[in-house]
Amino acid sequence: MIRLFQAEWYKLCKSNILVLLLLSPLLATAGGIGSTVEGDENQWYFPIVTMVLIHGQLFLPLLTGFLAAFICRYEHQNGGWKQLFALPVTRGQVFFVKYSLIALCIGVVQMLLLVGLYLVGMIKGISDPFPTIIIWKSFFGGWVACLPLIALQLWVSLAWSSFAAPLALNVVLTLPNILIANSATFGPLYPWAQPLLVMMPFNGGPDNVFYVPIETLFFVIGSSFLFFIIGGYSYFQRKAI
Repeated sequence: MIRLFQAEWYKLCKSNILVLLLLSPLLATAGGIGSTVEGDENQWYFPIVTMVLIHGQLFLPLLTGFLAAFICRYEHQNGGWKQLFALPVTRGQVFFVKYSLIALCIGVVQMLLLVGLYLVGMIKGISDPFPTIIIWKSFFGGWVACLPLIALQLWVSLAWSSFAAPLALNVVLTLPNILIANSATFGPLYPWAQPLLVMMPFNGGPDNVFYVPIETLFFVIGSSFLFFIIGGYSYFQRKAI
C-alpha cells in the first residue's frame, strides 16, 4: 500500500493540482485581514468567523469534490482501471489509498488555514488570549466533518467515468449551503453543510444562527461516514472494470 500511495501522490504532484490547496486558505486569510474587530468579544473571534464563512461554506466542499474527481481521472481514461488491477493490488487497497490521500490533502488545507489565522493575528496586532480550544475544534473538527463528504464524493467519482459530471454535481449541491446551514432540521444532515457548522465558533450559544449541538453533529457525521465509506467500498468491489 505504501508504493500505491506513493504512486497516487506522484500523480498529484505531476499535475500541479496541489497549488489549488493554497487557494481557499489565501482567500480566507485575505478576508480575515479585512474583518472588523469590534465589541467586547475576544478579538480572535471576528477573523475566525470571517475565515470560516469563506472557507467552510464554499471552497472546502468544492475542493473535496475536485480532489475526488481528479484522483480517479487517470483510471477512467484509456482503460486505466484494467492496467491498475493488472498489478498486485486489491480493490480495497486502491479505494482506501485514494480516500486517505484526499483526506490528507484536506488536512493540509486546514493546517494552512490555521497558519493564515496566525498571520491575520500578527497583521492586525491581536493581543487577546488565543482561544486554543475553539481553534482546534474549528479546524480539526472541520477536517473530521469532511470525512463523510470525501467518502461520498469518492463514491460518485468512482461510479462516473466523466470528470466533469461529479464536479458539476458538487457545485450544484454546494451552492445552497448558506440556506441549508441555517436550518436546524436539515443543516446537520446535509454533508456539504457539516464542515461549516462544525467550524463555526458558537460564541453566541443557541442564539448563534449556525448553532447546532456538537453532540448531534458528530453523531450524524459518524453515522454518515460509516454509510458512505461502506457504500463506496462495496460499490467499488462490485464495479465492472
